[in-house]
Amino acid sequence: MVVQFRNLTTTWHDPIDQWPYEAVVTTIERGLVADWQPIVKDIRRRPFGRIASYVAHYAKAPDDDAAAAFFSEALRRARADQEDSERDEVIKRIRLAIESSKMSQGDFAKVVGTSASRLSTYLSGAVTPSATMLIRVENFAKKQD
Repeated sequence: MVVQFRNLTTTWHDPIDQWPYEAVVTTIERGLVADWQPIVKDIRRRPFGRIASYVAHYAKAPDDDAAAAFFSEALRRARADQEDSERDEVIKRIRLAIESSKMSQGDFAKVVGTSASRLSTYLSGAVTPSATMLIRVENFAKKQD
């Protein structure tokens, strides 16, 4: 089944980027699981994007609690996956900076203004450094080249 949108110029076949809030809600409430796929795909691709924000807004006061629970979980997982990916990227960038400096982790930590134990927490992913610390780490590594 393809969901029909009423009183909208958008159709189900249009790119999801063109869907207004009402089209997303209509698909959630009147569509079948197969109809939900464009929404789920967009949430996975852009967990903090416009469609994801529509879903988050809908989930606050849903007409269909089960559908809202499904989409809330899809949104939670997509956002967690993106955050994990971003954390991995930060770890990779810090490791690269340390390696390119040819310094020990302890010496590197001192020159960027942190402790060896704090640097270790960045490298393990237990703590995410501030944006200023990441810039400092990368800038120091660049100066060493």
